[in-house]
Amino acid sequence: MKELYHWVNGKQVKGTSGRFGDVYNPATGEIIAKVPLATQAELDAAIAGAEKAQAEWAATNPQRRARVMMKFADLINQNMDKLAEVLSREHGKTLPDARGDVQRGLEVIEVCMGAPTLLKGDYTDSAGPGIDLYSMRQPLGVVAAITPFNFPAMIPLWKMGPALSAGNAMILKPSERTPETSLLLAELIQEAGLPDGVLQVVNGDKDVVDGILDHPTVQAVGFVGSTPIAQYIYGRAAANGKRAQCFGGAKNHMLIMPDADLDKAADALVGAGFGAAGERCMAISVAVPVGEATADALIERLIPRIEKLKVGPYTGGDDVDFGPVITKAAQSRINGLVNSGVEQGAKLVVDGRNLSIQGYEDGFFVGPSLFDNVTPDMDIYKEEIFGPVLSTVRAKTYEEALNLVIDNEYGNGTSIFTADGDTARDYASRVNVGMVGINFPIPVPLSYYTFGGWKKSAFGDLNQYGPDAFRFYTKTKTVTARWFSGIKDGASLNFKALD
Repeated sequence: MKELYHWVNGKQVKGTSGRFGDVYNPATGEIIAKVPLATQAELDAAIAGAEKAQAEWAATNPQRRARVMMKFADLINQNMDKLAEVLSREHGKTLPDARGDVQRGLEVIEVCMGAPTLLKGDYTDSAGPGIDLYSMRQPLGVVAAITPFNFPAMIPLWKMGPALSAGNAMILKPSERTPETSLLLAELIQEAGLPDGVLQVVNGDKDVVDGILDHPTVQAVGFVGSTPIAQYIYGRAAANGKRAQCFGGAKNHMLIMPDADLDKAADALVGAGFGAAGERCMAISVAVPVGEATADALIERLIPRIEKLKVGPYTGGDDVDFGPVITKAAQSRINGLVNSGVEQGAKLVVDGRNLSIQGYEDGFFVGPSLFDNVTPDMDIYKEEIFGPVLSTVRAKTYEEALNLVIDNEYGNGTSIFTADGDTARDYASRVNVGMVGINFPIPVPLSYYTFGGWKKSAFGDLNQYGPDAFRFYTKTKTVTARWFSGIKDGASLNFKALD
């Protein structure tokens, strides 16, 4: 069995703790690798190496750092198939979906090629007599990223691209369920010219997370995962004086208005609800048709689309729509929530429980489930299922549907399907959600904008990638400079305007 490693100071480093986590192939249920779980001493050594490397990297001019990103992007493209294969094997998602995972991360790296522009400060000459005023953006130092299992390439790339191109060094702690993709990315960026130690990959569990949060050298922490863990990391990081941006769970709703194109809405719901087995923080998990006629017509269209979805291993060919969920525990939890929906009175229109695939009976597969007549007091509505389950909550009016979203504790993404511009504009303006789609099911912004939710979906005031990421990973220094040529004045004890 393969034994994985840490990536420290530009090379593979064998774990010394004697503790390991199991990495599974979710399609077969087999353990395919052991990942070392680092000690505090191993983490300390990695942070020390990062701190040593960061000063020289920060002194490297921005365009040279951007050239490393250019080469890195090229290497990602050259190794796309290899990355997708590694990612699919340890996560379970289909190969086309794995390539999409890598591609959406790559797009952030492409934006980071423009880091010199994003890092520019401001300048005002003659702000007062002989006085010039200017600001500069400088890196924080050593920063950290704690990334989730569901996007093993995309989220690490979202974190490392802006942080590194801004001149920081980074400690990356990937999910112990999907660590190999991050290790491969570390090797590729090293090949692209990143100096030894600027990116360190330290594998571990909660002990490593706490070690990162408590270490005085680490200046900022980025996290993506569940809301309870996001709250924990944000609170502990803040208590230790660190910057933190922590992204949590979601319960994303799609409103379907009576004037919507219901065939397009149904297609969108199937893709957004069941892609990647529903293991996406931007998955649509709640459909909200407005009006009984709309709901009946929508359900009629959804049933055949969902029933023909093919679930299987990533090796099953291009006709496999989605693969297994990440663990046996996740499989059991999802099936348990489906059971609770039935027990609490929702109508199970398509039943995805007890799916067995010949030759993969030990895999962590869950079939697609569709519920109708779900109410907000049910567990399947209140909890983030993170699986291939779509709940339908019928609303009598637009205002009722809108308030359903407004009242939900999560605020990551939402969507509305309608042919009416006034309704769409009103929804986008009033809904208290960070990312809104209009006739677009998964409104993940392009990489030169920024990604982030509201309410219990996000903690911190700056979002991921785009301009916000460069603000997060830098600090602003403002300089007031005065030259005394021709200026005659004496000492003054008064606080006064520069002019």
